[in-house]
Amino acid sequence: MVFKSDKNTIGSFSGGSQSPDKLNRIVEGTNIIGDIKSESNIRIDGYVKGTVTTKGRLVLGTTGKIEGEISCRNADLEGKLNGIIQVSELLSLKSTAILHGEISTNKLSIEPGAIFSGNCKMGAVLKDLSNNEESLPKKELISKEKTA
Repeated sequence: MVFKSDKNTIGSFSGGSQSPDKLNRIVEGTNIIGDIKSESNIRIDGYVKGTVTTKGRLVLGTTGKIEGEISCRNADLEGKLNGIIQVSELLSLKSTAILHGEISTNKLSIEPGAIFSGNCKMGAVLKDLSNNEESLPKKELISKEKTA
């Protein structure tokens, strides 16, 4: 792993060209202020303030906390997130998850007990709904709105 410092962050590291089968871990008791970029999966049980970007899966453990932005392919949240999360495939909020902020994902799974406060955008669903509404007659749309 390469550690570097720039004007915008206190520290950041890049995962290099690792395969998605490899795992980066930020263990409990570790505090990172800065950006994390990785080609492989990452598990966070510590604290991160900044941007976390991975082409793989992000797991935020029950003791983990992130303040900032997340961008990943898949995510399992068990800990706390204050910020914005963008997931290209599946976001799973486990029963212990607490999320305050914005979600942008293709698919969303929320277990009973999870806490979510904020906005959620689901690209594929929104696109499908707009296509279906255009093809329906106006009478059908009005009756669907009244029953919803």
